[in-house]
Amino acid sequence: MLRSARLVLSSAVVFSLCLPSWATSLHAQESATKSTVSAVHFLPDSASPFGDAMVSSEEVTAIQMPKLAGPVTAIDEENFDKYYYFHRDATDVVTAFNDISECDGYARGLATRYRYQQAPYPYAYSMAGVAGAAIGNLMVAAIFGSAEKRRMRRVNMRACMGFKGYQRFGLPKNLWEEFNFEEGLDGVNDEVRRKLLLQQALIAATATPAGKVLEP
Repeated sequence: MLRSARLVLSSAVVFSLCLPSWATSLHAQESATKSTVSAVHFLPDSASPFGDAMVSSEEVTAIQMPKLAGPVTAIDEENFDKYYYFHRDATDVVTAFNDISECDGYARGLATRYRYQQAPYPYAYSMAGVAGAAIGNLMVAAIFGSAEKRRMRRVNMRACMGFKGYQRFGLPKNLWEEFNFEEGLDGVNDEVRRKLLLQQALIAATATPAGKVLEP
């Protein structure tokens, strides 16, 4: 019995010594991959489908840092789901601008679920019915459609920037309005949009965050 055990042990040693080099290499690669994955806290930046957001060093230097410090009330805190800024440590302004521009691209021009509704029968095909339905739909779009698009934009920006590893910090509305924009049924022109996104990128890369980290 002892002899059989020794024979099995010897066979195991010989087998391990005879393993092909590719098997040893594969094991080493798997170990390295597992250690790398466990060290990553968020997924690395991916290539944007919108392309790189080109920005010069002169443009970065000219960005004005908005004011972030100010008194915060209980009402302000209740609205932190709407008014906030992003920040990620060890990030440069150009990278932050590319990240914010990519997320803005996903969130831009979102469609609302509200659509044209026909006037009820028997007025459906009368002049009064057409006019009434048009006015009613304009009112619905103005009241609900704009608010819904703003909400959808916030949801998408938060999800996208959170995916990229940025944290969120709350701001009073009056400070938030200095470097952000609301996008409902009407958007902002590209020049204003770029200026505000550059300011958001400067904050995301260089600001010293205050207050607690909010949920993504």
